[in-house]
Amino acid sequence: MTTPRAVPVTLAEIARLAGVGRAAVSNWRRRHPTFPQRIAGTDVNPQFSMTDIENWLRENKKLKKSVEREWLWPRFEALGGRDETGDAIARTGRLLTSQEDEDSGQLPPGTAELIDRTVALGRREGEAETFAFLLRRWLDVHVRQIATTPEPLAALMAGLALCAATSAGSGSNSVTVMDPACGTGHLLVAGAEAVKAAGGGGPTLLGGDRDPVLAALADARLRLAEREGGRAVIDVRAGDSLRDDPFADDPADIVLCNPPFSERDWGYEELATDSRWSYGLPPRTEPELAWVQHCLARLRPGGAAVLLLPPAVAARKAGRRIRGSLLRTGHLRAVVALPPGCAAPHSVSLHLWLLQTPVPGKEKQAGERLLVADAASRFPRDSTRESAPAPDWASIGAFVREAVEQADSPQLPAYVAQVPVIELLDDEVDLTPGRHISPSPADTVPRLAASWGEFTALTASVDKSAQLLAALDLVAATADTPTATTVAELARAGALTLRGGQQPPEKSIRTSPSSDGDIPFLTVPDLLGTGEPGGWLASDGDSAREAVIVQAGDIVVVGVARKFSAWVHEGPPTALGPQLHAVRVQPEQLDAWFLAGSLRAPANARQAGTHTTSSSRIDVRRLQVRQVPLSEQRRYGEVFRELDSFERVLRRATDLGADLVRDLGDEVAAGRLAGGA
Repeated sequence: MTTPRAVPVTLAEIARLAGVGRAAVSNWRRRHPTFPQRIAGTDVNPQFSMTDIENWLRENKKLKKSVEREWLWPRFEALGGRDETGDAIARTGRLLTSQEDEDSGQLPPGTAELIDRTVALGRREGEAETFAFLLRRWLDVHVRQIATTPEPLAALMAGLALCAATSAGSGSNSVTVMDPACGTGHLLVAGAEAVKAAGGGGPTLLGGDRDPVLAALADARLRLAEREGGRAVIDVRAGDSLRDDPFADDPADIVLCNPPFSERDWGYEELATDSRWSYGLPPRTEPELAWVQHCLARLRPGGAAVLLLPPAVAARKAGRRIRGSLLRTGHLRAVVALPPGCAAPHSVSLHLWLLQTPVPGKEKQAGERLLVADAASRFPRDSTRESAPAPDWASIGAFVREAVEQADSPQLPAYVAQVPVIELLDDEVDLTPGRHISPSPADTVPRLAASWGEFTALTASVDKSAQLLAALDLVAATADTPTATTVAELARAGALTLRGGQQPPEKSIRTSPSSDGDIPFLTVPDLLGTGEPGGWLASDGDSAREAVIVQAGDIVVVGVARKFSAWVHEGPPTALGPQLHAVRVQPEQLDAWFLAGSLRAPANARQAGTHTTSSSRIDVRRLQVRQVPLSEQRRYGEVFRELDSFERVLRRATDLGADLVRDLGDEVAAGRLAGGA
């Protein structure tokens, strides 16, 4: 019997939970009189009780064991908001590690029952796997509220810190790894794995976070990972590490930290006289430099810290005094600029700062050098790609590790330099790697040669297209001009289908793909910016099944005047956001290139606009197209295709030409012309 607190599920959710297509669920509902009745929604979009659906599937032997975990998440999500759900997952993890839950008696009966059921499933199918599934779902839902460090980046940071600490002689017996802003424990997990891989035995893992839910999740995660084969000592506590550090008396060999960015309320007033600020009181606008000094204060002699920081920390005027102090004392050892897309926020080139406290008697003297590495320039974004590719972590990691390991080598890799500290101690103390690295001729010359080769091919293509287009025989309008029809009339006639894009729930949009099946998500703001999809639609949710997705050969129409256009999509399947429309033609009636070229005519947009301003919307159904035979459509379609190619080649040639002018200007200014005096 359905309870008042029944968890509602849609037909699409039932299909995912049952591991079948939506059509199969609709068929069950139609053919089986015992199928549960809807409890909410409408006849078109009904909602059903999840308990009733699960019981029905079980009774009819349609419940697949392989997707049993999927049935847990909707129930956890129905418990409440972010904290309620996260707390229940943390309690589940604690019980899966065989720890007692002292506060279990204070839980609502439904929550306690769900946790017990999940623990029982975890005992059967794997404690760590079950907890990891729930944690991953929770993080996906709250991806815009909770920043996590990607696993490859966390492994790179842990490896750099361990290498530096080991070379200095710190942590030779038992290694202590600390993260003062641990979140859900990504960096601590990476630190433990790095220590074990290096043969260091079971490390001590110290984690703190001011969010008690995150701290509880990190604790459960680490303890479950420890059960898989390790002997780590785990101590994760809730607390604000800057205001009230829970590990003030516990020195560490390694500190890893991805601190919160750009927070103004970090404790500036109450911490003004704190002993940790030995390099200078961090300005109110420089919370990241407070975290830098906090991490240094927690290191034992010879220990190393690696922090992930926004690029502004290396150059902001307010922090130059502290940066100068870090350089003079030799505690800042390296700054590495990562390519955009390595971690949130994905649009900027984040920096890694490697810091180290000296071993007594081996203090680094002022006047030595700072290692800078520019991975952002070494691995530039490919402007020819339709969507931003995932970072090449194998290449990025190899480059960064080689740069740090060969810091004392007389021959450094390209895009790496040792900058004398005295040159950095000016009025700016700008530590941005790209400002101090000039690509070597050995690296620049092949890149310029490749660019010139591409530019030559582009100009040849432009010339070919220009000759073809210039040779078109255009005639004056005649009295027997073919009549025009509209998109709406063509849709009614079955010659095409028109679908409007939609905004999926925020929880289903990700800033980077988390699985191979995630779908690029294109919006009007993306077109106004980079022109490329700026997000990814999760492939494992209902939103992906209900999204408007264009395939190769479909037409995309922009429904706003300020960016009005229409084109034949040739890239990977892409989900469309609001004010974007997908048109799929019947090829025996319409030529896609002819239709796209006809729709995108500026005059067409003016007639179909709601008003005359650039912010007006375009009623796509009112866009017009001439009625001509299919053979004539194909003839015009070839011209429209050539125009599209001409436009794309011109755009690429313009971008590449600007790059060539910049790079050649640098080389000539540096006096690298052969045969000079």
